[in-house]
Amino acid sequence: MQSGHLPVQWHGQLAVVTMPEEIDMSNGAAIQEDLLSALGQRPAALVVDMTSTTFCDSAGVRAVMITGRQAAAAGCGLRLVIGSPGVMRVFSITGADQVVEVHDHLASALDPAPEESA
Repeated sequence: MQSGHLPVQWHGQLAVVTMPEEIDMSNGAAIQEDLLSALGQRPAALVVDMTSTTFCDSAGVRAVMITGRQAAAAGCGLRLVIGSPGVMRVFSITGADQVVEVHDHLASALDPAPEESA
């Protein structure tokens, strides 16, 4: 099986996956596979960078939430970076923003967790 299509950059032990401009049912399954593939590389935290994403439907939320469950089971943190108010609204309406750590800037998502820096 070929490695994912989404770019993954490493910042120390953090894997940052850059998401596409649009996420919908046409690419949701492939995105989920890519996120799980990145998670399989065992980062301390998986950062899902959605700063360039301007549209996300339930397929994107599903991909993130499934990845979040897998990350939790693996003892890995999952952090979302959402720049678009429209995309944030989708995660807010579904309640996903209450389950997954959400940031509005990549820099804050790359900071150590509060318990790590205390």
